[in-house]
Amino acid sequence: LKPFRSSWRDLPLLDCLHKFLTQASCGTMMHGESIYAIIPPKPVHQERPPMYKSQHSGTQPPSASTFKTSGTSHPAVCNMAGNLPEKPVKDSSHGGFGKARGSYNEDPNNYMKKGAKTGGKVLSLAEMKKMHPETLAPRELKPAIRSMPQLSEQPVMNLVTSKNFVVANAVETILAAPKKLPEGAKDYLKKEDYGKVPKYLQHIKSDINAEYEYIRELQMQRDQAEADRVRPLSDDERQHLLEGLKAKWEQVNTAYQAETHQTKLDTMGKMKRKEKNEAELMQIEKDIEKLSKRNIHVHSEM
Repeated sequence: LKPFRSSWRDLPLLDCLHKFLTQASCGTMMHGESIYAIIPPKPVHQERPPMYKSQHSGTQPPSASTFKTSGTSHPAVCNMAGNLPEKPVKDSSHGGFGKARGSYNEDPNNYMKKGAKTGGKVLSLAEMKKMHPETLAPRELKPAIRSMPQLSEQPVMNLVTSKNFVVANAVETILAAPKKLPEGAKDYLKKEDYGKVPKYLQHIKSDINAEYEYIRELQMQRDQAEADRVRPLSDDERQHLLEGLKAKWEQVNTAYQAETHQTKLDTMGKMKRKEKNEAELMQIEKDIEKLSKRNIHVHSEM
């Protein structure tokens, strides 16, 4: 009894005795049967405290509340003094978790009455197409005739044939009778313009030929204008030009030969005079070769 003395000092006598018998019976039952187990324990009835009711209103917001103020014109914290009778921002009807359970159920008394959408008048098909085309739209589409096979369907397998389709198709084509044209069918071989060039192609060809003729006329006009600007060079003029070029060649060649004995070109003047004479001699020789040909044409103003 030593472990229980401290806890029994504050209990009445009958409660102390009942507690002692209960603990003794429980302790002896762990080791075997006991006569103290015949007495059932006294049930403990705990009295429920009265339901708490706040003296403040249930709609009054808490002090320094930060709920539902971020998307409004109110500051981040409202009801700092704690004296607001109701929330500054009203609660939405079902902005958080939706409406209450059962609120979405349809009202059995609020059903569609006859003529509610038409005003009591039965509209014809044309009027329905004009005024209410959405009611005529199909609610569900019909399944396609050739739908995709289901995942559970298995294909037919192990089907083998000995038919030679190439030979069979050739035999069927050879033995097939020609198709008979229906009576009254139009025979395109007996048309008036069969085998003839269409009229629109003749118009196109005539347009193309007219364009080619116009281009040829422009080319002839250009050639004639160029021919009027030049004239053939006469033999007297050609001989006179040849004699002048040969005299010029003799003069430049004499100056060039006068400096050919100089093997050492140690100044820039000697080098430039040598290059100048060589270039003039080559150009004069080319001009003499051109004037030696027949049928030379020059500009008419010369």
